[in-house]
Amino acid sequence: MDRFEPNIVAFLCNWCSYAGADLPGALRRKGPPKVEVIRVMCSGRVDERMLMKAFVSGADGVLVFGCNPGDCHYQTGNLETKKKIMGLQPFLDAVGIGQERLRLEWISVMSESQMLEVAETVSVFANTIKQLGPCPVRRASCPVSA
Repeated sequence: MDRFEPNIVAFLCNWCSYAGADLPGALRRKGPPKVEVIRVMCSGRVDERMLMKAFVSGADGVLVFGCNPGDCHYQTGNLETKKKIMGLQPFLDAVGIGQERLRLEWISVMSESQMLEVAETVSVFANTIKQLGPCPVRRASCPVSA
């Protein structure tokens, strides 16, 4: 288990968090390994099927970054995302994946400190997933892709 490196899928809103996606490279810092970044126009476009496909396709953890409440480019897309994730969490527990493998974060990347927050959030989440071990529904033969 010490050598386990989690596969993380991160859905990033185009308007608030995607700008921070290349932060580790831009600042010459090492980011967490195996993070598949998927750019979406709004976190509200992320649905339950996309999240489940990420897990079945090999993700050990899934992060969704949305705009801060009240700052959504599409007015309420981020709040719809919150409803979807809260509704999916009991299901994740029921099927043995565990709700702690899915996380929603509000963030708006406007400064370097906020960009660092994105990188730190991903690192902390990756460490949490590393402690949990591989996702029980993970198919080793499938590439991480959602």
